[in-house]
Amino acid sequence: MLAVAGCLVLAAEVRLVGDAVERIGLTAFYAQPADAADGEPGSIVRRTELEGTPADARAWRLMYRTTDLNGAAVVATGILVVPLDPHPGPRTVVAWGHPTTGTDPDCAPSRSFDPFELIEGLRFLLDRGYTVVATDYVGMGTDGPDSYLVGATAAHSMLDAVRAAQHVDAAEAGDEVILWGHSQGGQAALFAAETAGAYAPELTVTAVAVAAPAADLTALMADHLDDISGATIGSYAFRAFSEVYADRGADLATILTPDAVAIQPEMNRLCLLTDLTELHALAQPVVGRFTAADPTTTEPWKTLLAENSAGATPFGAPLFIAQGLSDELVLPAATRAFAAHEAEQGMDVTLHEIDGAVHGTIAYLTLPALMSWFDDIGV
Repeated sequence: MLAVAGCLVLAAEVRLVGDAVERIGLTAFYAQPADAADGEPGSIVRRTELEGTPADARAWRLMYRTTDLNGAAVVATGILVVPLDPHPGPRTVVAWGHPTTGTDPDCAPSRSFDPFELIEGLRFLLDRGYTVVATDYVGMGTDGPDSYLVGATAAHSMLDAVRAAQHVDAAEAGDEVILWGHSQGGQAALFAAETAGAYAPELTVTAVAVAAPAADLTALMADHLDDISGATIGSYAFRAFSEVYADRGADLATILTPDAVAIQPEMNRLCLLTDLTELHALAQPVVGRFTAADPTTTEPWKTLLAENSAGATPFGAPLFIAQGLSDELVLPAATRAFAAHEAEQGMDVTLHEIDGAVHGTIAYLTLPALMSWFDDIGV
């Protein structure tokens, strides 16, 4: 036991040293070259192999090409991880969509000291022989349009991350894909499943798994119009929509109060996980008077929320939905309604609810059930 413990400590120390070494030159990696967007979606702009990797795995930081909701060429970044164990033939690729971390480039998971920390279930996935790729989404990590909760752009960034993995020979990435996401990443995974057939027809989505997904933005917004979560998450979402849909009249001044508009630059500079106290301090004074009108009934916001809600297009892959019954952000009732909607469209839906799980713990707590589901469906 002492020998095993010693090995684990040594492995952790090696990983931490590797993480520290990788901070050198980090800023330079994320600076795009002049021709960064020139190339096919999924092609790699640059990559670097990482040293502070999970045990028995190789990993790379990637910069790759993708497209936004209008088809314009943009650039995204992310992390690619592959197990060292030999594998017969191409590996199934798990495309991970991370939960909300912020909108500033510095909030990108791949830029953090431990870029693997937010990939929920990474050890389980590597032990099953999967290649894992985790996008930062467009507009995070490196320059690009803000894509927070913009479903189509998030979907493209996930699917093109898989294509990017296929450009790394050592990743052994095949065409079979599992989409797995939490919260914001749940929305991204659902949109990726809905659009994969048209956007990346060479890929085969074999399974889709989401934990407390931001599936119905209208319900999510309605549930939090007058609380701190609405002011915090709303600051990210409304600013992104105002930039992406400016040509459709999405002006912040039409939906937010002057006081709410005033705090937007600072709110969007801060990261959710590391700056939550400061975010809430900024947002608290406008709680209850954050919106100037109800975005769920006021155009163009009503239509934009609906367009960026999942469920418009059924898909053939089986769907696993995990929901914490103590989640106060994505409410159980909203997830149940979404699961019922998908089932009514003829989809194969498994809803797994967990007593006591909150929004931050549901993806972790559902992992045993998720791995069993993978076994059941044979992926």
